[in-house]
Formats: sequence, structure tokens, C-alpha cells
Amino acid sequence: MERREFIKKLLLRTGIGAGVVAAGTAGLVGYYQPRKEFYGKGDEVADGRERLEVIKKVVVIGGGLAGISASMELARKGFEVTLVESSAALGGKLTGWDLDALGEHFPVEHGFHGFFDQYYNLNELFAYAGVKHEVFSASPGYPVIFKNSPEEIFGQTPKLFPLNVLSIVGQSRRLDMISFLKNSKGLLSTGELFRYEYKKTFSKYDAIDFLTYCRNGEALPAFVDTVLHPFSDATMNRMEVLSAAEALRYFHFYFMGSPEGLSFKITNRDCMTALINPLEAKLKELGVKLRKGSTARSVKVDGKKVSGVVVDSPESGSALFLSVDPSDVPQKGFASFVTAEGVPVMVGRKGSGYVAYDGRCTHMGCPVSPDVLSGGFYCPCHAGRYDASGTPVSGPPKASLARLAVLPEGGKLLVKREGVSGGGEGELLACDYCIVASNVRGIRELVKSSQLNRPEFESKVASLGEADPYAVYRLWIDRPIDTAEFPFYTVSGYAYTDSITLYSHFQEPFISWAKKHGGTVVELHAYAIAPKDIRPEGEIKATMLQELHTMFPETLGARVLQELFMQQSNFSRWAPGDHARRPGIETPFSNLFLAGDWVKVDAPVFLMEAAAFTGRMAANSIFRQESLKPVPLPIVPMKGLFA
Repeated sequence: MERREFIKKLLLRTGIGAGVVAAGTAGLVGYYQPRKEFYGKGDEVADGRERLEVIKKVVVIGGGLAGISASMELARKGFEVTLVESSAALGGKLTGWDLDALGEHFPVEHGFHGFFDQYYNLNELFAYAGVKHEVFSASPGYPVIFKNSPEEIFGQTPKLFPLNVLSIVGQSRRLDMISFLKNSKGLLSTGELFRYEYKKTFSKYDAIDFLTYCRNGEALPAFVDTVLHPFSDATMNRMEVLSAAEALRYFHFYFMGSPEGLSFKITNRDCMTALINPLEAKLKELGVKLRKGSTARSVKVDGKKVSGVVVDSPESGSALFLSVDPSDVPQKGFASFVTAEGVPVMVGRKGSGYVAYDGRCTHMGCPVSPDVLSGGFYCPCHAGRYDASGTPVSGPPKASLARLAVLPEGGKLLVKREGVSGGGEGELLACDYCIVASNVRGIRELVKSSQLNRPEFESKVASLGEADPYAVYRLWIDRPIDTAEFPFYTVSGYAYTDSITLYSHFQEPFISWAKKHGGTVVELHAYAIAPKDIRPEGEIKATMLQELHTMFPETLGARVLQELFMQQSNFSRWAPGDHARRPGIETPFSNLFLAGDWVKVDAPVFLMEAAAFTGRMAANSIFRQESLKPVPLPIVPMKGLFA
């Protein structure tokens, strides 16, 4: 009998508690450890070539990890790749920018990122690009701060079942081992985490949310509150609106089925310097053409194939039209409107006439809003500010907002892009293949404007959603937080704060700043803000600051020397029922493929690893059409121990 079957039958017959006793007395511990596998092994092209013989052109839309991953693999095999990114910088959610504050120069980014050891495809991407091991530091532990109970500190866990689960219980101050083992229904519910199997799990559990799943399974409340709830929040989806099937996949990937245990690394420099810049340098070395600051507006199709991608850039814009009633424009300041394509437009009065701007921030395309206090515009995503003429005055934006023409016509105001006629389009990039690797909002807008005449596919893309908004609040304060023993904390039970990162504990230049000034640079992160908790920025900041004081009382009375607050909505939604409607890697067009963490795949991957993995999958789809050898795709086991 195989070891896997032996331990499975023993545990099912005697219960986990009995299995642990037997393990201690009969040397059973270590009988089962998850192993790294390769996705689709045996699917390779037997006589596939290593490189392309006749040059083929590929346009990759989206410069995040999915687009970078796909571009890297394609260029390595000889494809002519053009990577189109609407932002001024690559990286997606890993991108960063500079902030001049307190007389110094600081790098900032979207928020803290941990890099887990089971990010096999992402780590291979970093290694190939020459990212140095020295930029990573191992996290010393995984502490969780609770509002109404003592702090829990989870260290490195064993990689062997059942010690991986029992070690969490054993390390916990709140979880009682005897109660945990005696709770048979709770054990069965917990055991479901080890029965992950893609088809069965999604068929059975995708229709309900994870909170309902935990309640229906009568899982031990302390285990839910101490482990499942705070860890599931890191999906950037609230437990009550997170698909139970997606949560089971998430726990299988990060812990229950991972050969690596609960081990992750952090970067001792900002992600842009440590990771994205080396990736960009490698892309250039491979000959990838980077079109940063350009937006893909539509794809052109010819029958069942894509023939090209229409791209906007500062040199070539596409038509943008909006009809506005003059009475809707205020006497002072600006009013916000949205075109049929979803483009925000700001319209105001200037003398006896009118003025209008494209309301997409020139940093990453987020919508700006009129700023009543300054009379200009504000981008809450990255704290970018513009004056009334659309000129950037603070934050990451470098370019001014695009000026639009305003013409009176039939009692209305016709707003359009200056210098572009009604039928104008941007630049057409011809291609043999196309990969769309944008975020959810990007793929929805692209498909909507492309007139593909594929109702089923278009419906799937339109059904994709974004998770609730998240907020990042970074503070430079005038005193140290000496009681903080870890660089990163997960937080549970507070109104907004879901994690705390002390950048001055592990990352330069914040370490040097803190030593020089005796202060701390700390970041508070709200993973997903429920609709009922959406408040004005000032209220959210005040609440998060008070939560910091509660968790670390020595910050009470601290002076805030500098702050950066960002509120965004760009993480993928994993709601009940979403999975069945998601589009997959392949599309109705033979040369059009999709990549991103929102793409439907059967592999157990999540977040950054899902982006890198699907980027490689999309590239492999092209390789198979060209009879090239696909890239091996390492993954954690496809199934759980009890599947």
C-alpha cells in the first residue's frame, strides 16, 4: 500500500487525534509531505523546437506580472514582442514611484508584498531576470494582532502532515489542542481543507461564501477567528463575499498543499528597485519593445483571428466624445462626467467659455476627481494632485491631464479630444498573436470597445468584477515603535486595519531615516472596505490612526511628520458563482489569449503566482501552435491529501 493511501485510511478511521498518537509512537510522522508537481506534464510537444524559425509578432497588453511573464517567455523563443502598458512604469501592483518629503527622497508603492516560497513560476521569472538573492530577507514569523484577544505568533511550520496543522494549534495561545481534537464536526470542516480537488470543490462550494461555509461546517469558532478569518482576508476579498471554493483553493495553495510550509520573504529595497527594474532590463535585453504610457483601446479582428491592436499614446489619440448640458457645469470648479466608454471627463467654466480634461490620471489611468479645496484635481489611488490647468503638483504623476476641446452645438456642449476627428483612431499595431494581460477593468474596457461580435465571450468578460476598495496609509512619525518585534503583522477584528508593516524595520531608505531622526515609517493596510464602511478620506485615516494607537500605545501622542493615503479598487473579485463565468486562457479567436490572476484555470495558484503562471500558460498556447516546446509549469499538488 502506498504511503499516501496508508496515512489517509489510518486518519479517516481513527481520527486526526489518534493519528497523531500513532505518529508519535510508531514513527508515522513524515509519512506524507506535499511534493512540487508540474502542470500538464506529458502534454509537451514531443519533437517541439526550442526557438522560432520565422519571426512572428506578438502584442502583449498589460505590463504587470502576467504581461511581463508572457513577454519574457515569448522573447526567449524568438518572437518579436511589443508590450503595451498604459502606465508610465511596468509592474502593475508591484510598481512604485518617488516621493519627495521631509527634505529627502523616498520610494513608495501600492502596499506591502510578501513573496512565498511556493511562488515557483514567479521566482523562476525573478531568477532568469537576474534578481539578486540579496534583495530578499526571510520573514521572522507570521504574527497576528487581535482586537479582543492576545497576539498570536505563527513561526515557520513543518512541511509534514499532520504536523503542519497541529503546529499552528500548538503555537497558538488561544487554540486548545484537546478541544480542537475533540471537536469532531470542526475537524471534519477543517479536514475539508485537505480534500481540495478542483472540479469537486468548485461544484460543491463555489455557490456559497466562506463565512457561511465555516458556520455550516460548525468549525471550531476559535480556529475560524484565529486562523481562517485573518488569513482569508489576505485574498483582498472579505470572508462574507468570498467564494468558499476559492478560499479552499487559497488555503490549499498557501498552506495545506504547499511543500514549503508558511514561509515567505520580504524585499529589503522597494519592489521597483529590487524586482521591476531588473525585469524591465531583461525584457530590453531580449529585444522586447516597451510601449509605456500607451493604452490599448481595442483589438481588430478579421474573421476568427486578431489582426492588430489599436493603441493610444501621447502622439496618437483616439476619438473621445461627450455631450454635456451647460446647466450641469458649476460656476466654480469642475463637474465630473463619464463617456459611454467609461472614460471620466472633467468640465469647468473658464471666463465666458468652458474647459475640459480627460479625467484619467497620467500615472496609471485611475480616475481623478475635482478637488474642492484646491480647485484642481485629485487621484485617490496614488495621492496624485493636479492644479486647475491639469498640471501635476504632487504625487507620482509627471505628465499633465490631456486637454479636451469643448464646442457649443445645438444648446449642448460637445466635448472631444483636440486634434482628432470623429472617426479618428490611434495607432494600429499589427500582430500574429495577441495576449491580453491587463487587470479586470482593463480587459472589460478593451473587449467592450472592440465590437468582437462574440456574445458569450463578451458576457464572460463583462461579468468579471473588482473586489471592494482597499486603502493604504503610510505614516512617518516622530518616535520609534519599540514594542513591534516583527516587520509585518496581520490584524484582525478592527474596523479598517488588516495589516501593519514597519518599513523602517526592514527596508532602506526607511531604516536610515528612522535611525537618523528617531522615528518610524509604518504602513496601515485595509484589505477590503465593505460598502457600509466607505467614509470620507479624513474619517478613514483618523480611524486607522486610532487603531494604530490601540495596537501600539507608544504611538499615542506621536506627531505625524508625513503621510501618504491611497484608496484603490483594482484587485480581482472572487465572489460566489464568479468562477463558472470566468473566461479562460483561450478565446473564440485562435490567436488571442488571456492572462492574469482573474483568468479561469484549474491549477492551484493565487495572486502574484497566478499572474506569472497564466502569463506562461498563454505563452505556451502560442508555442504549441508554432510547434515549440512549452515552458514547464511547476505547481503545488493539484489535489489535497484527502481528495
